[in-house]
Amino acid sequence: MIFLKLFLESFRFAFTALRENKTRTFLSLLGVTIGIMTIIGIFSAVNTLRANLESSVEKLGSRSIYIQKWPWGGGGEYPWWRYVNRPEPTIHDFDQLQQRMTLADGIALDVGIQEKTLKYLNNNVENVYVDAVTHDFYKIRNLEFEAGRYFTDSESERGSPVVILGAVVARGLFPNADPIGKTIQFLGRRFTVIGVFKEEGEGMLIDVSLDNIAVIPLNFARNVINVRNFGPSIIVNAKDGIPLDEVESEIRGLMRSIHRLSPREEDDFALNQTTIITAQLDTMFKMVNTAGFCIGILSVLVGGFGIANIMFVSVKERTHIIGIQKSLGAKNYFILSQFLIESVALCIIGGLMGLSVVYGLAFLLKVFAGIGVVVHLDEVVLAIFISTTIGLISGIIPAVIASKLDPVEAIRSK
Repeated sequence: MIFLKLFLESFRFAFTALRENKTRTFLSLLGVTIGIMTIIGIFSAVNTLRANLESSVEKLGSRSIYIQKWPWGGGGEYPWWRYVNRPEPTIHDFDQLQQRMTLADGIALDVGIQEKTLKYLNNNVENVYVDAVTHDFYKIRNLEFEAGRYFTDSESERGSPVVILGAVVARGLFPNADPIGKTIQFLGRRFTVIGVFKEEGEGMLIDVSLDNIAVIPLNFARNVINVRNFGPSIIVNAKDGIPLDEVESEIRGLMRSIHRLSPREEDDFALNQTTIITAQLDTMFKMVNTAGFCIGILSVLVGGFGIANIMFVSVKERTHIIGIQKSLGAKNYFILSQFLIESVALCIIGGLMGLSVVYGLAFLLKVFAGIGVVVHLDEVVLAIFISTTIGLISGIIPAVIASKLDPVEAIRSK
């Protein structure tokens, strides 16, 4: 109880000193505030980008493997000459995989036709991505509908002239009408609208939204375009509970068999997973986090030096009071605790101010830009820990000097 009373008394002395020197206190806080704001701000920005990336990857299919001519990657010394003569995936490859795979939940052939213009009466929508797909496409992508439905088995099999529109495309073609059942034109053909996807919004890092897209059955597109000229992809969705490595191994073995490759020949196809994207960006995120942490720590240290300087001034100003306290029986740890609490309190208040700025900016971004900023609790705890540590380091030497003052000399100093 005695220790608690002494601690509370030290706490009261420290905050009285802070309250009596408001300008000095505020200026001392700035360095710590800016440092903590930098650390948490950069961490939060990276967390937000990572969350957006994971959301985009989830749309592409986190359990999906893409069979393509070109491996994902690029940058640096990308060996494009090794892949340029590879064959594109074919309908024959797709049919064989459908018949022979045992670890797949769904297999789809996807052909993208870019920058097409869709027409309905006098309304045009340009630069629409037309996606020609086989029936299992709904097993690869999580499709949510605002209106209408997906293709039936017979529509996919027969190649019926039907289309599902993205929300932005539907709004452009039918600003004041229900799109379902209407006939639109593109690729020199007429299509009946049977569905409209729910609006998703654009991604910050990877735009895989269905908002500006028109999806048609591949068996219809085969009669209009040469599929091989549009970079087709075969997408295999793995069964739940089956490791992707096992699924990839089965695909590789079947594709080599289908293409009749000898054991000495290298693969003439690429197996791409969304983990390739996340792995590349994880490296970048680590570098940004490290750089932000270093910049923030430097700012906090500069603030710490400022607080240490203020504490030395505070000891000098209160030397007479320290002498009186010691002459009345105050112990060294009582004097020590006063100045340590004052120093730590300054740093914690500065850290809380930095966190407040980050949360304020996050709120404004959410309200005005619709961007949800991610701030993790462990990073908030880290900010408080850093603030407390800097406070202890900044205040320890002035506090020790104050606690060791001779009471007679201290009283005479005034």
